[in-house]
Amino acid sequence: MSVLIKPIITEKMTADSELNNRYGFIVDPRANKIQIKDAVEATYGVSVKKVRTMNYGPSRKSRFTKTGVQHGKTNAIKKAVVDVVEGDIIDFYSNL
Repeated sequence: MSVLIKPIITEKMTADSELNNRYGFIVDPRANKIQIKDAVEATYGVSVKKVRTMNYGPSRKSRFTKTGVQHGKTNAIKKAVVDVVEGDIIDFYSNL
């Protein structure tokens, strides 16, 4: 199971990472906080202080087509906000 799916790179998370050393990730819904902590430490070589997780359910979508209204849902995701020890930095743009 790949625990980390992708980092969250938004204006809010970028500001939070610069000020408070917090980084956001979209993670596997079956992963727990210990697995997330180990994956971040192994991937980026930093020390993790705290992990917070949030489960987001699917949102409902509908669209109008020639054949009528089609209803559906988006995928459910799990987000993790990771606090890193002072002095450690994760640089997402280092290997572009």
